[in-house]
Amino acid sequence: MNRKSDSVSIVGMGYVGLCTAATFASRGIRTVGIDIDDERVQQIRKGKAPLHEPQLDTMLRKAVKSNLLEATTDISQAIDTTTTFLTVGTPSGADGSIDLRYLKTAVADLGKALSKKPGFHLVVVKSTVVPGTTNSVVKHSLEESSGKNVGAELGLCANPEFLKEGTAINDALHPDKIVIGSNDRKSANQLTKLYRRFYGSKPPPVITTNPESAELVKYASNAFLATKISFINTIANIAQQIPGVDVGTIAEAIGLDPRIGSLFLKAGPGYGGSCFHKDLLALINYSKQKGYNPVLFRATEDTNEKQAIRVVSMAEKLLGSLSDKRVAVLGLAFKKDTDDTREAASLRVIESLKKKGAHVVAYDPMAIPNAKKVFSEQIDYAENSHAALKGADCCIIMTEWDQFRKLKAKDFQGYMKTPNIVDARRIYDPHAFSDLSYVAIGVGRGRA
Repeated sequence: MNRKSDSVSIVGMGYVGLCTAATFASRGIRTVGIDIDDERVQQIRKGKAPLHEPQLDTMLRKAVKSNLLEATTDISQAIDTTTTFLTVGTPSGADGSIDLRYLKTAVADLGKALSKKPGFHLVVVKSTVVPGTTNSVVKHSLEESSGKNVGAELGLCANPEFLKEGTAINDALHPDKIVIGSNDRKSANQLTKLYRRFYGSKPPPVITTNPESAELVKYASNAFLATKISFINTIANIAQQIPGVDVGTIAEAIGLDPRIGSLFLKAGPGYGGSCFHKDLLALINYSKQKGYNPVLFRATEDTNEKQAIRVVSMAEKLLGSLSDKRVAVLGLAFKKDTDDTREAASLRVIESLKKKGAHVVAYDPMAIPNAKKVFSEQIDYAENSHAALKGADCCIIMTEWDQFRKLKAKDFQGYMKTPNIVDARRIYDPHAFSDLSYVAIGVGRGRA
């Protein structure tokens, strides 16, 4: 690849890295995707995404075909770009603390490669890291492995991502903000210039600050959203005890208050995915190390953990006992339009069902392969919704897939042994299911 202005390399072709690479290439910016997984790299070279995300396959195929995106396992190819984004994973350690092993390896390998490059090179930390990581761990390792000084020969920025699974491409193309944390004006200016080229005449607001503030913005954002989810689930649990009350009405009303807003006020079985749980644990651990106990975030996590158990309790109340009962679970992904089952509420629900002696049959249009990595053959997997419902004593809706919304009361009546429905995602109109044994999160039963 020939060296060009505004060319980028991205180390780590996971969810964030791949979506970032595809969108950069879609805007005509030459991009090199780097990953140690050769099988993943080969798949990307064919224009095929190794994960499910709407629009990603099409965008990736076009980028590869136009030669604007290439994938490699050779990190030295970062030399032929002007900016390198680090997007490797930062999983939770056993105590909830952030595990930086992949980031440290990536930085050391990148530094060795950059030691042979003349001229200035900008390194951008897009991986989610606790405050101080960019200025301490990354900077030290980068200088040690490259033999160069950050600020003079190397640029360094913290630039958190705010992508949501299922809408990541749109989030990358139309973000509500760009946050850039840097210690020197040159680094911040180069990254700002790159984003101005990317977004053209309608750039999003750019917040420029120091690396520690930029790092904390990411955690603060996810902690707030997770807390908002646990809040509305708490209100839902209260509403469920009051005949005639629907938490949806409560959420609609308070969501009109501009101080609160309507987003993330959808009651359900609790949050999941790769970010909220992991980032809350990391923030709690980090805070404790700094001498502060974030009680609110502990309560947020505890509420979320218990919400899945409440879903199982609702099923238990309908059936009397779950022992030897056939329970259909519709939905395994933590949200629709993704195949991601990491920390999904469905996993906690299924584990609880198994402990109570239920026979579980599950269906999801995308996430069964990932669920099998967790449960193997401990549960059964259906080929479609109707097959999952066939002969079931109870059905629990765990993911808000559009195809599940299309199911009618007659589908449950026709296929199930006894039509007991637990609508943990609140996707059905309770009035349309009045002839069935139907309960939903946050809906008080009976008349007021």
